[in-house]
Amino acid sequence: MSRRTGGEEPTSLGDALAALGKQLGMPATDAVTALAKRWPEVVGAEVAEHSHASSIRDGVLTVVVDGPIWATQLRYLEAVILERAAAVTGDGVVTSVRVRVAGPEKPAGRRPGA
Repeated sequence: MSRRTGGEEPTSLGDALAALGKQLGMPATDAVTALAKRWPEVVGAEVAEHSHASSIRDGVLTVVVDGPIWATQLRYLEAVILERAAAVTGDGVVTSVRVRVAGPEKPAGRRPGA
């Protein structure tokens, strides 16, 4: 356990996690949360029923879909997603989209509580 030196204030857990996330190439957690909450606005209601924003790392938004047809649809929508994601998260937070198809045991539609 390290000691604080010379009047340094302790760092809050939230600040420490934010600093670690930044070092790992992750945006502020509120960016993913904002996208998740506004996902139907970003991709449209029908596509949102079959997909969700999973994470953002080094500017790459990972979207999980529940089938290959929806993966194709999301790939066609990449330019629109980037534009709308910038409106939600700010410019430069999302620079590309990666689509992953969920297995049958984990459907990709909106997460509970999202």
